[in-house]
Amino acid sequence: MLFLYNLVVQFAGFLLKIAALFSSKMKLFIEGRKDVFTTLEQKIKSTDKTIWFHAASLGEYEQGLPVIEAIKKQFPFHKIVLTFFSPSGYEVRKNNTVADVTVYLPLDTKKNAQEFLRLTHPELVFIIKYEYWPNYLAELKKQEIKTYLISGILRKNQLFFKWYGGFYREALNTFTYFFVQNENSKKLLHQLGKTNVSVSGDTRFDRVATILEKDNSLDFIAQFKNNKLTIVVGSSWPKDENILIDFINSNPLSTKFIIAPHNIKEEQIKNLKESMNKKTVLFSEKEGKNLADFDVFIIDTVGILTKIYSYADIAYVGGGFGNPGVHNLLEPATFGVPIVIGPNYSHFAEATALVNMEGCTVIKNATELNEAFSNLIRNEDIRNEKGHICETFVQMNKGATAVILKNILNDTI
Repeated sequence: MLFLYNLVVQFAGFLLKIAALFSSKMKLFIEGRKDVFTTLEQKIKSTDKTIWFHAASLGEYEQGLPVIEAIKKQFPFHKIVLTFFSPSGYEVRKNNTVADVTVYLPLDTKKNAQEFLRLTHPELVFIIKYEYWPNYLAELKKQEIKTYLISGILRKNQLFFKWYGGFYREALNTFTYFFVQNENSKKLLHQLGKTNVSVSGDTRFDRVATILEKDNSLDFIAQFKNNKLTIVVGSSWPKDENILIDFINSNPLSTKFIIAPHNIKEEQIKNLKESMNKKTVLFSEKEGKNLADFDVFIIDTVGILTKIYSYADIAYVGGGFGNPGVHNLLEPATFGVPIVIGPNYSHFAEATALVNMEGCTVIKNATELNEAFSNLIRNEDIRNEKGHICETFVQMNKGATAVILKNILNDTI
């Protein structure tokens, strides 16, 4: 099966090069990997001590950030190497300041794995949440490099639990220790004979909890809000926006709307703006305007949604009408904001928990959206109650980073 896997990887690499001719995202995926080894050779000396963190995309980076920061404090003389698989992570965080070197992870071939580890020669490796690349893991095991899974989550439908997933199960033998989010993941690993596992929780709670300690002010958002009730729509997709537009356009109440789409393609932003019959402004055209005069603010940039949530009275988090489902609920939750989402959320433990606790409201159509928003807009007590549930949920689930760090230090010192 490993032989077939390697053939698939090689073939996928060929197909991706063709796809790059027609897709800007795939072009980034291919072009960004061309100079990885050159970059590593320039930035890492053979005498450097290094620690490698891998994140699939932006969400995993944010999830692992508390651990990266904690490890960096404990190992100040080590260089931090950070890799991404997806352009949506790398392109947004390629200029981060927490890592000394940030690059794409080359495709999972045996040759790439050997060359990557030769150039980076890490003492410790951290895989955030998931992404189990068999060739990289095999080479790590061969070189006896300590490797940890942090904020891991396993599900019964993963390849490890298929009859043909033997080579994937073998890859798990690389891990020195598994730090998983929940008891179910621990039980699944136990079924595979893995006892080097503990439930540490989800480091995203530590990440979002620290947001409250930072300066989240944005003068232009404060000017737009103008002390009026504001609904922030974060990481929305067209399916979300299709049911939101009618509510926004027909809403007779004195309510402001901030929309931060997941994709900020020019044509998509143009169509969204033209669909509004309320006075609407884009982030890219805000200069010189009195933002308080506008009803809808469309954020056609990235990197500021977290701070924008601090101004929300109600949050709608997008993605719940698509796959794999709803985006990050914890950022608005940490600010004590009541949340509304679409129906696809069952893959996300924090979303399921907040729905069960009634801090988060699920809607399936425009009628239910209208009812949920109207209820929250008109009733301050309900807003405060649901917001308090969200805030408390985040605070009660902090601490995963401390658990992980304690175990790592005990294992390495």
